[in-house]
This record gives sequence, C-alpha cells and structure tokens, in this order.
Amino acid sequence: MIIARTAAEMDAVPRGSRRAVVMTMGALHEGHLALVRRAQELADQVVVTVFVNPLQFDEPEDFERYPRDLDADCALLEPLGVDVVFAPSESEMYPGGEPTVSVSAGVVGRVLEGAARPGHFDGVVTVVAKLLHLTEPDVAVFGAKDAQQVIAVRALVRDLNFPVEIATAATVRDDDGLARSSRNVFLSQAERERSLVLSRTLFEAQTWADAGASVDEVVAQGRAALEYADGVDVDYFAALDPADATEATGDYRGEVVIAVAARVGRTRLIDNVTTRIGPPDAAEGETP
Repeated sequence: MIIARTAAEMDAVPRGSRRAVVMTMGALHEGHLALVRRAQELADQVVVTVFVNPLQFDEPEDFERYPRDLDADCALLEPLGVDVVFAPSESEMYPGGEPTVSVSAGVVGRVLEGAARPGHFDGVVTVVAKLLHLTEPDVAVFGAKDAQQVIAVRALVRDLNFPVEIATAATVRDDDGLARSSRNVFLSQAERERSLVLSRTLFEAQTWADAGASVDEVVAQGRAALEYADGVDVDYFAALDPADATEATGDYRGEVVIAVAARVGRTRLIDNVTTRIGPPDAAEGETP
C-alpha cells in the first residue's frame, strides 16, 4: 500500500485502468470500510484520502478534538487491499492558509444541515473539488448517511463538469440501529442509548410512508415522536427532495430522504433513510 503525503507523490502513483477514490477525514470505522469495498467493486485501483478539512468545521473546538490516528487508519485499510492512501497535511492542501478562491454549494449549502452549520458545505465541496483534481478518479464513492453531502457533491460534479462518476454505499449501522460515525466515540453509554431514538424514528417514518401517509404527515409524526426524547436536542427532522435538498412538502410525490440532526450531550449526530411518498408512477412499475 502506497502512502502519499504530497500532491507530487500522489501524481507519481501509476494509474490502474479504472481508479476509485474514497474521501475520509480518518478515524475510520466499518462505515468507511464499506465504502472501500464498494469502491473495489467499481474499480481496479482504490485511493483513500485521509484529511481533516478545517474549512467544514463551524466550531474550532470540534476541529481540534476530531480524532486523528493515521497509523490506525492504515492498519485497517492495508488488509483490505487498498492501493493508495493520500494523507496530505493542512499546509499541503492549503499552503497559504484559508484559500482565496473557494467553491460555493449554493442553495444546497443554505438549507437544513447547511443552515445549522453555515459554510459547512462550501468547505465540503471546496475540499472535494481539490481532492478530485489531486487524485483524478474515474469514480468517487460517498456514504449515503451524509445525504445532503451527496446531493452537494453531485451538484458540484454536474454544474462544474467534473469528469467523474459519483457512487454511494448504504449506511452501515450497529446491531442496535445506530448509524456508524466517527463522532460516536464521544458518546457515553447513556448518551448512546438516548441516541437510538433517532434511527427508530426514521424507521417508523418509512413505515408511515409505506402505509400511505403524506410527506407532511410523516414529518409531523416524526417531530412529535422526538419532541419529548430525553437528552436529545433536535435540530431538524425533515423530508428532502433528493435532487436539491429542498424540503418536500404538500402534495410531493416520489422518492424522498427523511433526515434528522440532533445533539446528544455535546455530540451532534445526523442520520437519514430514503423512502417513497405515494405509489410509484405507472411508468416506474412497467417491466421492460
């Protein structure tokens, strides 16, 4: 496994016939490894980036306390057969400090998760743009757990004509339903138990949608279920149009992402499920 720490070292790595990249901030867990396995299904060469991006943290304290252990990350990646780990320093990625020119996530960066964390998605798409240039993949794999991030990255690639395919891998969950996240290490046992209400409510939302509830009814029932959850401070529970992350309301029909964000103790957690509001269109149900 090659470990490249500079743009020059990354550029010197011989290409496979098809290269995939998985972008991470380290502190790897099974969710990241699932992305790697998905990337290996899609390409013959896999690059994993490990970079804690300061531009996407709205609180300096969160950036400073984010776990960093490259040796432990590499110990997880090498047995999987990862070809390259690209682990640049902050000075390598942003040699002049905060970049003069950056990328805007547009409307996707101003709603829900973006409204709660101003500038977060601008930081995400800026670093994604840089890493796409530096790793030059044919396909980039992202986790479905970060649904709004996936929407923002797809908009970046579409609107700025990046020659790369964006693929997703399903959310990896523990046996109790909690979505795997690097932030879970900050939860006490009691906080972890409280946090399970998030995934339970999302799964219930899928059931309500399957039973024929409107999008407004699904959201209202979900918010009501979380209103009195002990020790859980909910930022939002909303239905998103997967095309642009705007809220789906009223007579909306079709695929929808039900997303939740909440603080449990000092830790902010996000999760989502994808479901459908209303029956499929007749054309969708036709067999080719």
